[in-house]
Amino acid sequence: MIVRRPVLYLTLITAALFIYLPLRTNNVLLREDLILVSVSVILASNLNLMIGYTGYVNFGHIVFYGLGGYVGLYLATVWHWPLIVAALGAGVVVSLFALLLGLGILRLRGAYFALATIGILQAVQSFVANFDPWGRSTGMYLSFEVYEPLGGAMRALWITYYLVIGVMALSLILSLGIKISKFGLGLFAIREDEDAAVVLGVNTTVYKAIIYSVSAFLPAVAGTFMYYKNGMIDPSIAFEFIASLEGIVMLMLGGKGTVVGAALGGGLYEKLRSYLLTSPRLSNFHLVIAGGLLLLVILFAPGGLIGWLYSLVPRARKVIE
Repeated sequence: MIVRRPVLYLTLITAALFIYLPLRTNNVLLREDLILVSVSVILASNLNLMIGYTGYVNFGHIVFYGLGGYVGLYLATVWHWPLIVAALGAGVVVSLFALLLGLGILRLRGAYFALATIGILQAVQSFVANFDPWGRSTGMYLSFEVYEPLGGAMRALWITYYLVIGVMALSLILSLGIKISKFGLGLFAIREDEDAAVVLGVNTTVYKAIIYSVSAFLPAVAGTFMYYKNGMIDPSIAFEFIASLEGIVMLMLGGKGTVVGAALGGGLYEKLRSYLLTSPRLSNFHLVIAGGLLLLVILFAPGGLIGWLYSLVPRARKVIE
């Protein structure tokens, strides 16, 4: 049962600290740092559902985050839906899109699937850049009047922060719940040997399509909150290919296939990225360093930091999943 898993309580405690510390100190800088960490954890955790649980490498996972931002902002600003309802609506729309897409492209395997996800990312970016209701290549910009239902722009910053923290906690709990479920066992069977899974009666196409759809929901919700907070969105930002690559680096760094590993990798990489981008000498080399880090992990610690911990302390598997 999930209530007996230490990771559940570790997640809730972490989320509570993320909420309490900026509020207690009224530290805006800390709030902005933690919201970026939270988004990285959301992306890495949901990407883990594909890469870590099924073994399918998705180079276009950021498309769900960006598409969710567009759909959510459109519902909130043009149709005047409440923010949370608009975010949930965006999650449903993007999940259905992912489900229909997954039923087609998930018949591909290995490098063919990975290349297909890159093509989808580029296709969606091109479509949005030429879609009039969403501002084409200029994007969408929010006026200050949009924030009035939340009590103004300053209060909206705190509200969206709390909502993103909630999505982060839900992402980790969802990842844990799937991992310990019968459905999760089917996904792991696909990861280890898909042909053998078929023989054992696993409907691999349906399983993969469902998890592909599930992995799209919470990133789409988070995308709505973040772009609402930022007050703008455009195709070059929403569908940045580098962001997808960085998600894979996060996952490999922490340890694919583990709940804590995805969170740890997302948090550590975001802090490293923030430091590099603000460093006068290293700002132009953060992607080089990220690539080197990924190479080192693959060569010397393919299980990531959590896999390395397991090798040192085997009993840690019972506590850290």
